[in-house]
This record gives sequence, C-alpha cells and structure tokens, in this order.
Amino acid sequence: MNGAADAVLADIPRHLTALAEWSACMVYVWLVPRRRGVWVTVGIAAAGLVALLAVQWWAGTFPLALWIPGMLLAAATMLLLIHVAARTTMITSGYLTARAFVLAELAASVYWQLDRYYTIGDSPLGQTIACLVLYAVVFGTAWWVERYNFRAAPLIAGRGELIGAIAIAVGTFGMSNLSFVSANTPFSGRFGPEIFYIRTLVDFAGFIALYVQQRMRNEAQARRDAEAMARLLRSQHDQYEITRRSIDDVNSKYHDMKHHLDALRAEGDASTRGRMLDEIEDSLRGYGAAVHTGNHVLDAILTAKRGFAKEHDVDVSYVADGALLDFLRPLDLTAIVGNAMDNAIEAARTLPDPDRRMVRLALFAHDDFVMLRVENTYDGIVQREDGRIVTLKSGEGHGYGLRNIETAVEAYAGTVTIVDGDEWFSLRLLFPREAIRQS
Repeated sequence: MNGAADAVLADIPRHLTALAEWSACMVYVWLVPRRRGVWVTVGIAAAGLVALLAVQWWAGTFPLALWIPGMLLAAATMLLLIHVAARTTMITSGYLTARAFVLAELAASVYWQLDRYYTIGDSPLGQTIACLVLYAVVFGTAWWVERYNFRAAPLIAGRGELIGAIAIAVGTFGMSNLSFVSANTPFSGRFGPEIFYIRTLVDFAGFIALYVQQRMRNEAQARRDAEAMARLLRSQHDQYEITRRSIDDVNSKYHDMKHHLDALRAEGDASTRGRMLDEIEDSLRGYGAAVHTGNHVLDAILTAKRGFAKEHDVDVSYVADGALLDFLRPLDLTAIVGNAMDNAIEAARTLPDPDRRMVRLALFAHDDFVMLRVENTYDGIVQREDGRIVTLKSGEGHGYGLRNIETAVEAYAGTVTIVDGDEWFSLRLLFPREAIRQS
C-alpha cells in the first residue's frame, strides 16, 4: 500500500464504520415487513449495533493480510441482522445485505472524504457530531429514495437477482478500494484527495446500479402482472361465452323437450318409448356437469377449457383437490393451468381420430409436495430448438405458454418435468406444500 493510503487506513475510526453498516441495515429493515413488533425490532437493532461494533473492533486487530476476511465477517453480521429483523427469505436477506453494504460504503466514504478535507478529526466531539449529522442526511435520503422502489409489492428476490446484487457490490467494493491495495494500477489514485474521490464516486455509481436493478425488477414484475391479468380477463371472458352458449343450449333443449314429451305421450309402443327416452338422455348428457375442485379459480379455468375442448371433440377428464393450490396467487394459477390446458387441448385436437383426442389433469399431494400433472394424446412430434420445446403454431403471442409456466412455477421453488412418449405428452409440475412466492 502507498503511504497516503496507510495513513488513511490507520485513522479510520472502526466505530464509525460499524455505525454506517448498522444504519444501512436499518434503512432496508424499515422498508420491508418486519419479523417482529416495533419494540422487539428495536431490541434486535440494538443487539445488531453492538455486534457490528464488536466485529469491527475485532477486525481492527487483524493484520493487513486479513482485511478482506474482516470485511466478509462484517457483511455476514449485517446479513444476520437483516434476516433476524426483517420478514424475508434468506435469498431476499442476502439481496438486501448487498444493497446495505454498498450504501454503508458510500456513506462512510462521503463522511471520511469531508472529514479529511476539513480536518474535522482534530476534534473528537466535532467528528462525532459531524458524522451523526452526515449519516442522518445520507441514510435519510437513501430511505426516501428507496421507498419508491419497495412500496409496490412485498420484496421477494430470486437467485438471479441475488447474484446480480452481489456482483455489483463486490465490483463496487473492489474498484473503490483498489487504490488502498496498490497504487501501481491504471485505475488507482496516488494522492489522498484523489483516492477519496475515486472511492466516493465508485460507491455512488454502485448504489445507482443497485437502484436501477430494483427499478428494472419492479417494471418486469409489473409487466408480468399485467400479462397475467390479461390472461385472467381472457379466461373470465371465455367463461362468460361458455355460460352464454350453455344458456342458449338449455333454452333450445327446453323448446325441443316439449315436443319430445308430446311425442312420448302419443307413443303407444313401449320399446319405441324406451328408445326415445334413451335418445333424450344422451342429448342431455353433459348438461349440469359442473367443475368442483375446492378452488374457485381452478373451477373457472377448467370449466372454460372443458367447454373449448368439447367444441373440438377433445375429451377432458380431471381428478383434482383444488385446495392444494390455495398458496398460488390467482394470476399465477391462471398462467400455469390455463397455459397447460391450452397446450394440451391444442395438441390433442390435431389428431384426425376424435376418439383419440384426450386430456387428463391430476392434482394430488405426495408427502410434502403437490403434484400437478397434465397429460394429452398427440401425434408424437415434438419440435425443439436449443434443447427447448417450441410451439408448432404461428402468429403473434404463440410460443410463450411453456415459458410462462416455467417462470411461474420457479417463482414458488417448484420444478417442471416433461415426458414425451409415443402417444402421450405429460407435463408434471411439483411444488413444495404451502410454498411462498420467491420472486
């Protein structure tokens, strides 16, 4: 390390670093739902501050070669504090920790740059007051800015978002502290003010990058919700059309039934009356056959899809305990089952023999998991590109069904398995029981 950096590192108060890390954690803890009540959270926060002060004090006794492990220990303490205080998954806690770490680095960097420029450190009391004022401004501003990113919906980060946040945090930390490791690189500063400026600028850029990442995540989620809502509205419209056609059919059958009854009264031959009754019974088959699974959203979807299938001579059968899917959001349930049934019916209806057009749906519990299986007969042809199944249909909007299913299932930590045999195509979705949406 160069001389300027040695002097700076020797003078950085560890307790101010710990205070910055703790304050950054509190910004995000108060932006998401908390695990406990206010007073319990305050107690957890106080314990977290003590822990961070202890960690920073202990890390200060490490030799310079163990500087990185000391920072990792502090980051792990921040992760523990956020996870205990906030009602989030471990992945989401890691995502918030990466953001808090960069914010803490930015606040500490801004303060230390001003401290060195104005030599505030010559007065311990003045240094403490200046630090508290600056931290209040920086973290208050950060909370005010970030609250717009977190107010739309409960934050549930995915693995990809966690990896992205960690990558930004690690890159920011590495570049901002490069001058403190070696002055002999094209990206290092060689003088004190220059080193401070580089560190502050890079930390600020890292914070902006994480802010933009969250904004893009919110926009992507809003688009997914809008698409799912559109699918739900289409499903409701399909249900309305089926109901309207059913009413028309019932009215028509009622009109015909009066003539059938008159004919039965006039018919004196018992065998002929029997044949007429059988014909009437066959014509009424299917009327009043409602779908009841225990989940009203699933009932509406299956009713609509069975009506569509009937129009194309596709036989649909189901065995389903709909209550098992109560943990799914209605929009996700519509996306999963609606797309699966659409794909199955579309494949089955292409068969030339109507007697072979079949779709089966099964929903059941197996140990601590829920299995949803949709099977259909098909022509045995599966088209793939880069190992992924693609649609044989053409036109705008086609080809996204299976992708939407995979996205929705993975959000609940579920898995998608496809088995394509000679005659039957099987889509199998496995969820943990009472799963919580992860993204």
